[in-house]
Amino acid sequence: MKRLNFLTRLALAITAAMLTPVALHAAAKPNVVFILADDLGYGELGCFGQKLIKTPNIDKLAAEGMRFTQAYCGSTVCAPSRCALMTGKHTGHTAIRGNKEIEPEGQQPMPADTFTVAHLMKKAGYATGIFGKWGLGKPDSASVPNKMGFDYFYGYNCQRKAHEYYPEYLWRNDEKVMLNGKSYSHDLIAEEALGFLKKHRAEPFFLYVPFTIPHSKLQVPDLGIYKNEDWPENEKTLAAMITRMDKDVGRIMALIKELGLDDNTLVFFASDNGGVWKIKRFQDSGPLRGSKRDMYEGGIRSPSIARWPGHIKAGVVSDQVWAFWDLMPTMAELTGQKAPAGMDGISILPALLDGKTIEHPPLYVEFYERGYTRAARIGDWKAVCLGTQKPIELYDLKTDLAETIDVAAQHPDVVKKMEEFLKSAHVDSEVWTIKAAEGKKGGGKKAAKKEEAE
Repeated sequence: MKRLNFLTRLALAITAAMLTPVALHAAAKPNVVFILADDLGYGELGCFGQKLIKTPNIDKLAAEGMRFTQAYCGSTVCAPSRCALMTGKHTGHTAIRGNKEIEPEGQQPMPADTFTVAHLMKKAGYATGIFGKWGLGKPDSASVPNKMGFDYFYGYNCQRKAHEYYPEYLWRNDEKVMLNGKSYSHDLIAEEALGFLKKHRAEPFFLYVPFTIPHSKLQVPDLGIYKNEDWPENEKTLAAMITRMDKDVGRIMALIKELGLDDNTLVFFASDNGGVWKIKRFQDSGPLRGSKRDMYEGGIRSPSIARWPGHIKAGVVSDQVWAFWDLMPTMAELTGQKAPAGMDGISILPALLDGKTIEHPPLYVEFYERGYTRAARIGDWKAVCLGTQKPIELYDLKTDLAETIDVAAQHPDVVKKMEEFLKSAHVDSEVWTIKAAEGKKGGGKKAAKKEEAE
């Protein structure tokens, strides 16, 4: 018997030694938390250079984990960016490529057979929850969170409804929770997310927290530490909203530690697209050109962080290029599953766990609200095309991060390569057409006002 026990222990030890780090992590089923800010600019966090808006908890997240300087959103506006995050596809292939509104509530739904990262995590035995803004369907469609892989949903189905922080109601799964405009929605969403953590502490979970802050409109219960600042009211309100969100990121992290889950929980933080407010005092986009709805880096680069004690080294600043559509393949590798066919992304798990820089496939983004605009990145080369009749602009991000010097004339061979890639990365959509997008070019004051509200 003793010899059998010894041989059994020896066999287990040999098996463990042969397992790769990824296989070991998959066997342990680490929890995953993905916190998504709404319209948070690249430069609006202290750890990304912000001097005036206080974000101590997110800064701590970066200090204890990996801060990415070259991470990208799924798009330059909300719905397509979130679709890329959920499906592992870029906007040349996603079902959702713009903010197409449906009255009285909701946006263009994803097809009923869409496979999401939440489905993937459920297949691996995870409890799945979303708390915040969905924006990828409408309440009576097949594209609601509970039909897209999430066990539990609390928040806004419709991103247009999410403009109001004191809403008439929020959704709990498929039921309306009436609030009658008396409660600040962000606070309720944060509490529900904390409740999910407590409820599922004893099993692996995937918690997606797409907060609505700091999306318009500007509303906050109190101005906090900014009350006496000699700033315009809108600037104080924006700063207070971001700091309020930061406080709740801190509460989530504190609860994870309190529940004894810290060493087995991978936490991501990101923003769904560039900032929108363009406040000079705050330098919302930091060193980057552009903002929300732009194809320049300020519209599509995300202030992203990953933290996992004992697995991701603390205090690392990574120049690894990755994008929202990499989440699905990364989660597949983390949980020991095969990534679904047709993914545009790759797993960045080796970059997270080993600090290795992975050569990333070319990045692609297309957008339909200001004409048919596109952007691509291959290596350090960045191409921007602002319409089918417009020439390709070319920037070398290694030497010109702010995209100030168009070097297309000096590199015709690179421009040709970009032209070929831009063409190959696009598959026609019945809902979002190039012809219709080109007809929107310009748009005047009415279009600009509509854009600001979305």
